[in-house]
Amino acid sequence: MNQQTSVEGAPQYADDEIDLRQLFTTLWAGKWLIIALAVVFAAGGVAFALSKPDIYQASVLVAPANDDGGRQGLSGQLGGLASLTGIGLGGGISNQTVIAKEVLQSRAFLSSFIRKHELDAVLKATTAWDIKSEQWHYNRELYNPDTGEWQVNGNGKSVAPTDWELVSAFRGALSLSEKKDAGMLTVSVKSLSPIVAKEWAAKLIADINEHMRREDVEASEARIAYLEGKLGETKIAGMQQVFFQLIESETRTIMLANAQPEYVFKTIDPAFVPQEKSEPKRALIAIVATMFGGMLGVFFVFVRAFIKTDNAVTKL
Repeated sequence: MNQQTSVEGAPQYADDEIDLRQLFTTLWAGKWLIIALAVVFAAGGVAFALSKPDIYQASVLVAPANDDGGRQGLSGQLGGLASLTGIGLGGGISNQTVIAKEVLQSRAFLSSFIRKHELDAVLKATTAWDIKSEQWHYNRELYNPDTGEWQVNGNGKSVAPTDWELVSAFRGALSLSEKKDAGMLTVSVKSLSPIVAKEWAAKLIADINEHMRREDVEASEARIAYLEGKLGETKIAGMQQVFFQLIESETRTIMLANAQPEYVFKTIDPAFVPQEKSEPKRALIAIVATMFGGMLGVFFVFVRAFIKTDNAVTKL
C-alpha cells in the first residue's frame, strides 16, 4: 500500500519540477522583451522626473497660546448669571484652538488670505521660479506681470481665476499635521519658491492669530454694548452688580486679546527658507517606472506563451 502511494506521488513531484522549469524557460526566452520594456519605462520615468520642477516645503510648529485661567475662573462664577442675561462667556482654550484650526482651512479665510496678500497670479499664472534673480516666470498668455492684469480670452472675458479655483490651488499646497498628545500643530506650505513657501507659512500663522483676536474683540464689544443697554434698563442693585461683573469680564477679554499678538497659536519653531527640495523624488520615480516596465514585460511574456500553447493544443 505504501509502495502504491509512493508511486502515485512521484508523478506529482515530476510535474511540479517540469512546471518550474518551464516557468524559467519561458522567462528566459522572453528576457529581451522584459529588458526592453524595463529600459523604455526607465527612460520614460527619468524623463518625467526631470521634467517636474523642484518643490520646496516650509513648516512652522505652533502650540496653543492663550492662557484662559482667569477667564475660565470667572466663567465658572458667573456662567449661570450670564446665561440668564442671554450671553455666553466663551469656551476654553482647547475649543478655541480647534476652531482656529478649522478656520485656517476654511474657504472664507483662505480666500481672504489670498486676496489680502495678492497671491492669485502666483498661484495660477506662474510657471517657474528663478533662484538666481528670485523672481517668478509667468505664463503671459494668462497674466501680464508688467501691467498686473489678467488676459482676455476669445470671448472677451477675463481669464482671472475665481475664488474657488484659488482656494483649491492653495489647499493643494497647504497641509496640517497635529500631535494630539502634545497639542502641537505643524503648518506646512509647498511652493516652487523656497522663499515664498517660508513667507506663506509665517503669514498664515500671523493672519489666523489676527483673525481670531479680531473676532473675539468684536464679540466682546458686542456683549459689552448689550450689557450696558440692560444695565440702563434695570433698577435692581443685585442685577446691576452682575452686569458690572460681566462687563468687567468682557473688558478683560478685550485687554488680553489686544496685548497678545500670538493670540491663539504660539510659534515654537518658526518657518525658515528650505535649502533642499521636498519633491519630486526623482530616484523613486525612476525605480518605480523601471519595476513597472519589468512587470509589464513579464506579463506580456506569459500571455504570449499562453497564446502559443493554446494554439498548439487547438491544432492537435
